[in-house]
Amino acid sequence: MTEQAKSTTRSWKLVGMRSALVLAVVAAGAATYAGVRIAEFETSMKRVYDVPLRPVQRSTDPAVLARGEHLARSLGGCFTCHGQNLGGGRVEKMGPLGQIQAPNITSGKQGMLAAYGDAELARLLKHGVRRDGTSVRFMPSQDYSWWPDSDIDALISYLRTVPPVDGTPGVVELGLLGKLFDRLGMVAFDVARRIDHENLPQAPPPSESAQYGAYIARLCQGCHGEKLSGGRIPGTPSEIPEPSNLTPHETGLKDWTFADFDKLMRTGIRKDGSKLHPFMPTDNTKHFSDTEMKALWAFLRSLPPIPRGNR
Repeated sequence: MTEQAKSTTRSWKLVGMRSALVLAVVAAGAATYAGVRIAEFETSMKRVYDVPLRPVQRSTDPAVLARGEHLARSLGGCFTCHGQNLGGGRVEKMGPLGQIQAPNITSGKQGMLAAYGDAELARLLKHGVRRDGTSVRFMPSQDYSWWPDSDIDALISYLRTVPPVDGTPGVVELGLLGKLFDRLGMVAFDVARRIDHENLPQAPPPSESAQYGAYIARLCQGCHGEKLSGGRIPGTPSEIPEPSNLTPHETGLKDWTFADFDKLMRTGIRKDGSKLHPFMPTDNTKHFSDTEMKALWAFLRSLPPIPRGNR
């Protein structure tokens, strides 16, 4: 081997060693960063929130109970997550993020209504704060924080009429990736820290307006992303389908009409005749009122067109 060849070989070896060192430093830095963020998650989940309880106006009025049932079946999605008898939902395996099973929310054995008072339920629903003052995990209270107190009271009044079921207490098992992604704002497991407890949002009265629809659309952001442009939910396995783009982009709902959208939400049938994956909760969206559906559509049409996958 010539001296020039030997020199070239030594140079490439040096480059390789330096590259390996850089990669090792980057990997160590990434691991340290991830460890810090995961520790932040653990600390946040131990935080006790000083959110006062408020009296609940429980009612037996048929109109109030009907409103409560409507909320449970539609905007609240109670039956979708907690099962058709509200005794507990199915286990949702989310790959490296963890696995989740919604608990029994009846007054039966291991049911939350048996353990919680009305005021405690109201705080849990609207603030994401449990009986012990710590944050609930995963239940999207941030999506309900805009509900008026009258709706919270109506929902609780209705739930108190549901027959007791001896169900499951539920499971929330989070992997390290789930905890990290929560701190990065990619998924929401630590719920209470996402709510401004002293300045809850105030929605306008129900109407077919985009302004009202913007609040309903909060229910969509957990899967379709903050911008509602869809794409793979970070960290989820391939079994969980990629949420659609809900913006008026050509990769989304550009050529859709309200009739197309309404049919999709109520039957799970797309414009082209294909069926939605069962992961999409049409069993609660089909119960949206005409006002709620038209308001949501108005808001989605007001969005800027964004290519699919920009979350």
